[in-house]
Amino acid sequence: MAGFSAAAELAEAHRVCVVEREPQPGYHSTGRSAATFVPSYGPASIQALAGASEAFFEAAPNDFAAAPLLSPRGEAMMVGLGDETHIAEGEALGLRPLPLDEFKRMVPLIRTEALIAALYDDNARDLDVDLLLQGYVKLFRARGGTVLPRTEVTGFTRHYGAWQVQTSDGDLSCAMVVNAAGAWATSIGELAGAQNIEVTPKRRSAVLLDLPSGANVDQWPLCFGAGETFYFKPMGGKLMLSPADATPVEPHDAWADDMALAEAVEKFHNVIDFEVTHIGHTWGGLRSFAQDGNPVAGFDETVDNFFWLAGQGGYGIQTAPALSRLTAALINGRQIPDDIAAHGLEPAALSPARFSH
Repeated sequence: MAGFSAAAELAEAHRVCVVEREPQPGYHSTGRSAATFVPSYGPASIQALAGASEAFFEAAPNDFAAAPLLSPRGEAMMVGLGDETHIAEGEALGLRPLPLDEFKRMVPLIRTEALIAALYDDNARDLDVDLLLQGYVKLFRARGGTVLPRTEVTGFTRHYGAWQVQTSDGDLSCAMVVNAAGAWATSIGELAGAQNIEVTPKRRSAVLLDLPSGANVDQWPLCFGAGETFYFKPMGGKLMLSPADATPVEPHDAWADDMALAEAVEKFHNVIDFEVTHIGHTWGGLRSFAQDGNPVAGFDETVDNFFWLAGQGGYGIQTAPALSRLTAALINGRQIPDDIAAHGLEPAALSPARFSH
């Protein structure tokens, strides 16, 4: 998502080529997202970018997305005995107290006796990730952008002020490189001789659960354990369950951690009145983090014309409209867009320069 959204914005004024190692866009983290827009989620920089993206999600042009990108969902924090300290954290993020009898009406199978409180966020919504990605791909192509699928970057050299990019399908020459390689961002930086910025992939696991006969979960909110210990939400007529794991791993085609899923099922059984007897489709995705948890967006401090766009930390979908426009502004030497600045974002908080000291 980060690569194609930025490429689409840049293609308005530049010739842009996306080098994509996989057969199609969105194969890794983008295609394995929980598909939820939660503007209160994440560190301050993420909240600012999500807030600045909301207007686009709510009113994307018809030629970008033929259907709404957002749909109602809501999210509920479940607070069990011993989790009381998280109530203040939730309220600070704008979640309101939700009476347990009202929660029971929303989620009839919830075991309210297992909870001491619940909090609710009306602003959480489902986000159509595929529609958003395809909108950016379509816009990128309409602006003359080109894509090289099944092509892996193997090296970089500088020649007369330009980048020579070695790939598995031949060499490319360009004025600037944008490193939007997700879990592989650190490796790409190393190949280019750029700053040593650690972008660590962390695995998140998920499973689709079959429902009891007669159960209808379509209108349930996303429900998560206080402290983000697990969560579940409706997805495609089933229930998606995740342990909210964040295990550091090497970049790879991720799969689910069976042990983490088993722990999530146990926590799920504690709060939901039906027994999981069959584990359905499972998958894993990689959420990539810089050391301080903020994205990395800016020019490298070591080599010229190498721009980092990495470390979105699992928030890359809900920040894409703002982060892609910020990227284009920085690369084109313009000021940060007014609507992004109005949400309190400081580009210095994202700059690679913060790692050079």
